[in-house]
Amino acid sequence: MKALISNVASVMLATLFSITNLSATAQVYETRVITGKVSDGKNAIANVAVTDGNQVVTTDENGIYSINTPIDSRFVYITTPAGYTVPVKDKTIPQFYQQLQADKTTYDFILTKNKNNDKKHTFVVHSDVQVTSTSDIEQYKTIVDDCRKTIGNIKGDVFGIDCGDIVGDSPFLYPDYIKTVSDINIPMFRAIGNHDMDYYGRSHETSYKTFEKYFGPTVYSFNKGNAHYIILNNNFFVGRDYFYMGYIDEKTFHWLEQDLALVPEDNLIFIFMHIPSRLTNEEKQFAYDYFTIADQTVNARALHNMFKNHETHIITGHMHYNLNMEFNDKIMEHNTASACGTWWQIPECLDGTPRGYAVYEVNGNKVEWYYKGAEYDRNFQMRVYGIGECEEAPSDIVANVWNYDSKWKVELIEDGKKTADMTQFSGYDPYTKVLCSDKSKIKYDWIYPTKNDHMFRATPKNPNAKFQVKVTDRFGNIYIQDVKNK
Repeated sequence: MKALISNVASVMLATLFSITNLSATAQVYETRVITGKVSDGKNAIANVAVTDGNQVVTTDENGIYSINTPIDSRFVYITTPAGYTVPVKDKTIPQFYQQLQADKTTYDFILTKNKNNDKKHTFVVHSDVQVTSTSDIEQYKTIVDDCRKTIGNIKGDVFGIDCGDIVGDSPFLYPDYIKTVSDINIPMFRAIGNHDMDYYGRSHETSYKTFEKYFGPTVYSFNKGNAHYIILNNNFFVGRDYFYMGYIDEKTFHWLEQDLALVPEDNLIFIFMHIPSRLTNEEKQFAYDYFTIADQTVNARALHNMFKNHETHIITGHMHYNLNMEFNDKIMEHNTASACGTWWQIPECLDGTPRGYAVYEVNGNKVEWYYKGAEYDRNFQMRVYGIGECEEAPSDIVANVWNYDSKWKVELIEDGKKTADMTQFSGYDPYTKVLCSDKSKIKYDWIYPTKNDHMFRATPKNPNAKFQVKVTDRFGNIYIQDVKNK
């Protein structure tokens, strides 16, 4: 027994020595103090959130902050307060951050009073630009030009968000992308996408360094009026080849808890990330297969729980189609169709949504939105098909209403009179199906159309009538399109 006790004690002492020795040599636990001041150049700005990505502090009445930060922290950055703006680099890259340097401990931020009342503001959302060549860049110019014209008609404060996959595993194109998108000439806040990552590293922490070099931190926030904006990185590189999953790590959750604690409950919240939190209104049973974990955020429930007391809009990309989901009376997700359409091969996305971008108009605590197809009028909100044009509904009038949600109405009009509420079904967009089948124009053999749930059908009472489809969105806007039968 004594021998056994002696052996156990020896093991415990050896283990304790190993842990103590590890703690003494592990650099990750070493810290240093960084300080600075936030001002408008003359006057101090109090209560501004400042972070190193680990902890969040606020400036005192003199605009001063202090953070005891791990030595491996990359940035110090602010949550820009409502009523202020930050400098912008290359016409679109907001400079809310500074890269930490080994020989520097003081980092000041100078903000500018916003010339507009930002309680009323507008933002545009791009997703999945996904350029892989200079010819893709040339096509992206059409999106940029269309967006610039839309912005030109907007009065007041306007900015942009990109939901990631700016490039398609082509980081050498970042400078060309930056030059091209500069024509929009508004601040563009960016989330990292899976195709923006550095692959083939040994861990997730190696995956976002190139993106950070051009655009700064991948997790941050800012304020406009009564709205709080959060950008997250949910592309978790698993350290093998090019594989990833939708996942939010604990470091991000810890930062998010601190960030959210500073936000009033009556503020609108917008969350931007690349991979959807999920793709259905109701949570499905977890399935551990690659396409499930790579197309949704596996721990989305924890994210949703954090925002149960706020009206929250999650805005994502990744899927190359349009989809609106209503999780409950507080949280809604908008999966935004790709700016590249079908990888710059055809101008429609996999579900028939025209390539383009989304526009959100915020007024105090209220928000309205619409999807803008590039090179189409704003009122182009559906594509309609006559009898015999849809294989899945050959006797019906069919409409693809890509920005549909449960508060929209879709009606069939015959000879000027409503004859039916059109029925929602899951199907392919006929036009996109035809375009994707022309392999002479598509260089990728893995491209195929995707079934979508924003298709509608109705059997007409009189096959020889003049048909129209009337759509009313949740904000009362009415869109009517004539149906041309074959």
